[in-house]
Amino acid sequence: MNAAIGYAGSLTAATGAVALALTGTLAAAGSAGARRWARTSALGLLFGAGVAMLALVVALVTDDFSVRYVAETHSRATPFPFDVATAWAALEGSIVLWVLVLAGFTAAVARTVRDDDRLGYAALAVLGVVAVFFTVLVASVANPFGTVAPVPTDGPGPNPLLQNHILMAIHPPLLYLGYVGLTVPFAFAIAALATGDARSDWLDRTRRWTLIAWTSLTAGIAVGGLWSYEVLGWGGFWAWDPVENASFLPWLTATAFLHSAVAQARRGVLRAWNVTLVIATFALTILGTFLTRSGVVASVHSFTQSDVGPALLGFLVVVLVGSLGLFAARAHVVTRAPRIDRLVSREGAFLVNNLLLTVFAFVVLLGTTYPIVLEALTTEQTSVGRPFFDRFATPIGMALLAAVAAGPLLPYRASRPGLLWQRLKLPVLAGLAAGAAVVVAGVAVPSVVLAIVLGTVVVGAILSDARRATDDLSGPRMRAFLRLATRNRGWWGGQVSHVGLAVTAVAIAVTAGLGQETSTTLELGESTSFAPYELRYDGMVEREDEWRIVRAAQVTLLRDGREIETLEPSLNLYRNSSQPVATPSVRTTLSEDLYLALRRLDPDRVSLEVYRYPFMWLLWFGCAVVVAGGAWSLSRGPRRPGRRISAITPSERPDEEVLVDA
Repeated sequence: MNAAIGYAGSLTAATGAVALALTGTLAAAGSAGARRWARTSALGLLFGAGVAMLALVVALVTDDFSVRYVAETHSRATPFPFDVATAWAALEGSIVLWVLVLAGFTAAVARTVRDDDRLGYAALAVLGVVAVFFTVLVASVANPFGTVAPVPTDGPGPNPLLQNHILMAIHPPLLYLGYVGLTVPFAFAIAALATGDARSDWLDRTRRWTLIAWTSLTAGIAVGGLWSYEVLGWGGFWAWDPVENASFLPWLTATAFLHSAVAQARRGVLRAWNVTLVIATFALTILGTFLTRSGVVASVHSFTQSDVGPALLGFLVVVLVGSLGLFAARAHVVTRAPRIDRLVSREGAFLVNNLLLTVFAFVVLLGTTYPIVLEALTTEQTSVGRPFFDRFATPIGMALLAAVAAGPLLPYRASRPGLLWQRLKLPVLAGLAAGAAVVVAGVAVPSVVLAIVLGTVVVGAILSDARRATDDLSGPRMRAFLRLATRNRGWWGGQVSHVGLAVTAVAIAVTAGLGQETSTTLELGESTSFAPYELRYDGMVEREDEWRIVRAAQVTLLRDGREIETLEPSLNLYRNSSQPVATPSVRTTLSEDLYLALRRLDPDRVSLEVYRYPFMWLLWFGCAVVVAGGAWSLSRGPRRPGRRISAITPSERPDEEVLVDA
């Protein structure tokens, strides 16, 4: 029953997608009768996708092993919420989730489309075309609703790594909201090209959708890093894994688009560049989906090889050829735009920011795809390791911090001589003082010192901006700033994200440059020194949960002969799985993380990897602040069509008005 209902839902979604593509096209061409049917088709797409996902979840929680997907990925011992999360833990279910999220965004966009909205209907048609591809996948090569006979009494359960931490129930949906949400600006950009609309209407209407997607994608990447740190046991949070890079690439280009979109909204510049960024961002989401679901890369994040890979690769080619061909045919529509007057200006800073982010994305793309392309052409296998990415990421990241500090302090059009230095002088002095302080404290790693200097400059520049903004406001300064930040949430949300970015950059530099690690093997009762601590192995304990057996090493942490805490890095053996999963034990304090990962465990001996990372909590705090900035920008609520909110940013002359459209 669940299989039949789910498959009927997927067919309904596919029918709605086809109808939306057709009626959206007709409505954009002027057909009054097609307009109502376009909105109805969007709802049909959402209804079908919702039925398919609900049927899959019900099949999982009711142990319906007659459904092939359930028989292959679920077991009776899988506890809540991992049984629900299994719905997107394997290939076919993940595509169902993709369709559901896409259908949700499409229905939400349809609600904003007015009767005479040619651009909106054209965008719905593009969303319908994208939905056709993914719904056809669910109904064909990625169909999770096949049946099995005879029906097994139990299944193998989900991948042990995917039921080893609650974050795996959160990380994929957040990523999907980001990935799929970026389809909306792509749809409006293609619609603007197709309709020949050279104005910035498409940009105004997609900025909020882009912010929703960007904020979700940022949160998904951060939660994925925390999951990797807490579960995989290699001591880090980012390994430049190809599938990690696949999520980072659209984040870089979407970040560039958010910044350059402000320049176009304010000054009309960078029109062609913005369309190019949106096309590149959507193409990178499809590339990332291909890398994850084709089996061409080996990763703990990727799925097994399947027929979905060639289909995704073909769709990527169609997207690139179709969108770039349309862009070339309509280049005259977007190239007639004002030029940037001077590089030393706000729009010039946006351009520099965009170039740095684009170069960063190109480096990551090159390092990620080079081994795949080389193997496809020559059958020779190679790999691009972390040193390659770090060699480029460090200088580009430092340059981006400098651009983040200077850009918001510049006015539009041009800056008078000495203005930037006048506004940056105190933040720069504060940054140099912070750098000198850490050097005096004994830090001699150049990347750490430079990151602290630049991070302090960024935070100092934003605080200086806030002070200048409240100089002419009445009342206590903090209350005045809260009034200002509430009135102009788009601007100050961005500044909050910049603070989070600075904190994150400093945390990455500090943990990478000042972290320590060692390997040790201890006999029962034996101790080893890891200054200023001692680690003593006190034996192995075994606990049996409903769905797994946990074998943990009891390692007592001592300092100056005093017992502080007992840490328990463990091996988890799941029902119906012969491969144990190691789980590290992490002790977090304000000053550092002490991280113990098992390599071998016996009752009378344990082998450990031991890491110490200073101020590791700053990394997660910085990521949370970045996400909070995006959320604050969104908290104003959607802008009604035709309404613009004007506000003065503190870095502009009093007679200059900025159109805030966050």
